Amino acid sequence: MHVVILGGTGFIGSALARALLARGDTVTIPSRAPRAAVVQGIVHAPWNGRDPESLARLLEGAQAVVNLLGENIAGGRWTPQRKARIVDSRVAAGQAVAAALGARNGGGLPTVLVQASAVGYYGAWPDMATAPRCGEDDPPGTGFLAQTCARWEASSAPAQAMGVRRCIIRSGVVLGTGGALARMLPAFRAWLGGPLGSGRQPFPWIHLTDEVGAILHLLDTPSCSGPYNLAAPQAVDNAGFTAELNRAVGRPAWLPAPPAPAFALRLALGELAQEALLAGQVAPSDRLTDSGHTFRFPTLRAALADLLAP
Repeated sequence: MHVVILGGTGFIGSALARALLARGDTVTIPSRAPRAAVVQGIVHAPWNGRDPESLARLLEGAQAVVNLLGENIAGGRWTPQRKARIVDSRVAAGQAVAAALGARNGGGLPTVLVQASAVGYYGAWPDMATAPRCGEDDPPGTGFLAQTCARWEASSAPAQAMGVRRCIIRSGVVLGTGGALARMLPAFRAWLGGPLGSGRQPFPWIHLTDEVGAILHLLDTPSCSGPYNLAAPQAVDNAGFTAELNRAVGRPAWLPAPPAPAFALRLALGELAQEALLAGQVAPSDRLTDSGHTFRFPTLRAALADLLAP
């Protein structure tokens, strides 16, 4: 299979590219700043993130497209300018994918498109005890993250009318050797990692291996289409996640770290803190497991043990 990965140099995309190569697939990564033309079997090609004509040429001969492109939502306080970049980077890429597919319509289309999104689509709840179980048929919630995810998903929707099978991945926090966990670890290893605010907010998570495995499963399974939650079966709140991570780095249970006050997080990060740190979702992956996917790391303890193994 020839797979084109938009966002293929990022945390998830680079892991997906390695997994595809390992099983014998070929990979093209369009990028604003491409490396050498071919690196470790991956073809890197110049693309500005929004031009459909040049993207259409890169899709020639591809059987699949994975669109992971989008500016990091946790890159800093959500100023109006940053919020505009977060939305625009996602919508422009998705619209370019749809337009590029349209340009190739009748000239050999990829059979499947995997479109990134996030569990933030459903909205955000501050207490796991009262948070609903969010299923894929539920409508989008309110707030910046929910509306961004809804627009992100809609940006590539025209592909479906062309007969391209489209799968939407609504991911939780992806834990790996980079990404969010890498940003957390210095504080936890210094024994400064405590719950955020009340600690009662849901913390949907997934091991990077399972994130990649789920994407491969969706690429390979013709019966799969539509939205899928990508979150591990074990649901935890922020305090539960914090306790497990402290345990994994060797902090004694009898020496808990103090929580990070909610007011301080709101003061420092504003809307980002309110929606992404002090609230969360319970979004079970029942539809994914019902389609035949099996999680390698269904529990947080096993996931952290794997990621932090010496």
